[in-house]
Amino acid sequence: MINQVCMDIVNLELCHSQFQAEERKSPMSILHAALKMTMAEAQWAIAEVTKFTTLSINPREQIAVEDCMELLDYSVAELAWSMHEMEKIENGSIVHHQENLRAWLSAALSNQDTCLEGFEGTPGRIENFIRGSLRQVTQLIGNVLTMYNSMHSVKVKSHKNGTRNHEDSDEFPSWMMDQDRELVLAGPQGMHVDAVVALDGSGRFQSIMEAVNAAPNYSERRYVIYVKKGIYKENVELKKKKSNIMLIGEGMGRTVISANRNFMQGWTTFRTPTFAVSGKGFIARDITFRNTAGPWNHQAVALRVDSDQSAFFRCSMEGYQDTLYAHSLRQFYRECSIYGTIDFIFGNGAAVLQGCKIFTRKPLPFQKVTITAQGRKDPSQSTGFSIQNSYIYATEPTYLGRPWKEYSRTVFMQTYMTSQVQPQGWLEWYEDFALNTLYYGEYRNYGPGSSVARRVQWPGYHIIRDAPTANFFTVGRFIDGRTWLPATGVKFQVGLTT
Repeated sequence: MINQVCMDIVNLELCHSQFQAEERKSPMSILHAALKMTMAEAQWAIAEVTKFTTLSINPREQIAVEDCMELLDYSVAELAWSMHEMEKIENGSIVHHQENLRAWLSAALSNQDTCLEGFEGTPGRIENFIRGSLRQVTQLIGNVLTMYNSMHSVKVKSHKNGTRNHEDSDEFPSWMMDQDRELVLAGPQGMHVDAVVALDGSGRFQSIMEAVNAAPNYSERRYVIYVKKGIYKENVELKKKKSNIMLIGEGMGRTVISANRNFMQGWTTFRTPTFAVSGKGFIARDITFRNTAGPWNHQAVALRVDSDQSAFFRCSMEGYQDTLYAHSLRQFYRECSIYGTIDFIFGNGAAVLQGCKIFTRKPLPFQKVTITAQGRKDPSQSTGFSIQNSYIYATEPTYLGRPWKEYSRTVFMQTYMTSQVQPQGWLEWYEDFALNTLYYGEYRNYGPGSSVARRVQWPGYHIIRDAPTANFFTVGRFIDGRTWLPATGVKFQVGLTT
């Protein structure tokens, strides 16, 4: 057990000495101590990265350093959540507690990669120093996640395909709070609203960011911001402390948040989003998130999500390259529209898209349209993209995805595909990178572009033929949706459609 925790750690002797006392107790005791040590290492890394904020460096490097500090803060928070969650599972085997821990450790493992990716296009000297500071914390998180997965193999009972689901029922689950039931039943005019945003001055705020800043920090109850119709030209960011916020507009194309930050202006991809959210439990409804930078400005994110257990209902994400950055943690999208050209659904979250419409746009000359670029870097991570009961309206030659990282994982299930989805289906990232280790799957898709007869023959590509395998990628199992989606008021289907 100690060898597994200390695997590939530079100072092996020191690592062993940290856990010798815990070895006499229990495996969970070792795991708890490992988490504590990992969190201390992450806090040390923050202190090291902070030193670079006082140096005279170019603007892109400065932004990348600031990204790293924020992302390491994410890791510290996610490790702290994990330590707290362990207290709930030490004496039992409660599935959703185990799934929480997997989700949070998976996110913490990816943050350091995002930090380093921000140095693309810089001289590399600062990146090399920071890479050294991050190496040990990344290794420790990976070791803890691997060890936890080996200790806790979750067995989830299968459910019949015909199981009654939330959207088919007029009843609310017993665990839904009264306040949330009111949110579901009422329209914007009938529900309790905490803040109104309106461009014409008829609300308390005229900008969304002002309303977000005025919202309580670490709220335990749903805080509702109603945004009247109009085009709000601003970049909005909800930090970790802004939890349980619900943002309601007047409809896709009517309430629009629009900006044009992009990579060519000197921003890191992480910092380009028109709208970015990392506070837990975020809900958005009837809103358009738009980045107008265009295809020539390359990476330009419309929406970035680091919010665990977040849900988006009847929203539109509009951009070109890198439109929807499902960066980390558990996310659900229902009846949304996503527009883009290159890797326009990307990141390393655990995301399910259900009943969504995916539209391709015309790319730059010589570019190939790819819908997804999922970034799973470790086989222990519980991340991936599942596109279910959706619609791909491709007007350009289109590929379903390409492997951004070594263990990229994406499935399309029961989804309509137009004829512009190419016969081979999927595209290489670079030569044979990740073709043996990725997991790409298709299950009972339909439409002129859905034939699997000429699909790629990669070892990691799977034509899924059985329902139990496909069920792994549904709301109920992949993002543990039964435990949190009912309280959002967003329609969802637990399993497969029959």
